[in-house]
Amino acid sequence: MSVSFDLTNKTALVTGASRGIGQALATGLASAGARVICASSRAGGCDDTVAQIRDNGGEATALSANLSDADATQALAEEALTVYGGVDILLNNGGTIFRAPATDFPLEKWQEVMRVNIDSAFILSQAIGKTMVERQSGKIINIASMLSYSGGITVPAYTASKHAIAGLTKALANEWGAHNVQVNAIAPGYIRTDNTQALQDDENRSTEILKRIPANRWGEAQDLQGAAVFLASAASNYINGHILAVDGGFLAR
Repeated sequence: MSVSFDLTNKTALVTGASRGIGQALATGLASAGARVICASSRAGGCDDTVAQIRDNGGEATALSANLSDADATQALAEEALTVYGGVDILLNNGGTIFRAPATDFPLEKWQEVMRVNIDSAFILSQAIGKTMVERQSGKIINIASMLSYSGGITVPAYTASKHAIAGLTKALANEWGAHNVQVNAIAPGYIRTDNTQALQDDENRSTEILKRIPANRWGEAQDLQGAAVFLASAASNYINGHILAVDGGFLAR
């Protein structure tokens, strides 16, 4: 049996695909042959990502939805299923973060982070996963975090949501594995994106982080592409409920 990482004739929905990690994941899946539905929070947000994919000979289209709105998220799932006649790969990347000490953390920000980071992942997984179960084939990839393993500082909502993503990944894998649907997650290490800009700008914190990374560098969004293609392809058909850390060795320390 040959190992295949080829995604030709597969359709992927990638949320949060306008920039950073989401854009890299969308272009990575496209480079392996997938048709990519790129979703972002605002209309036109994924124009650059779609252009990159098309310029490289790939096929892509853009959709938009506010992931903090459950109805809009459900509508996104339903629309995505009609674009190319179904979704083979769901990549739940869209997310948000808010930083404040736990003693002063606003409840409305807690609720917003949870709606965007975990509620939307469940809504999309449920709606699209149902079609995967019916046809006995599919791949769901959630984006976890180093804070799926630890507590972090001044990010209680983000931490709680990323622990929840790890749990949801395992729960769905348990239910859908028998239907040939694999549900896994990627836990990025410290990647240079706007989400980590505050950490990059904090000289002391950035130095602490770098000292703990055996690769001796911050990660780049492109470092996650290989893991995404692997988990989206037939090469990972016997991998289910796994959280794959792409962290330069951070957790090894």
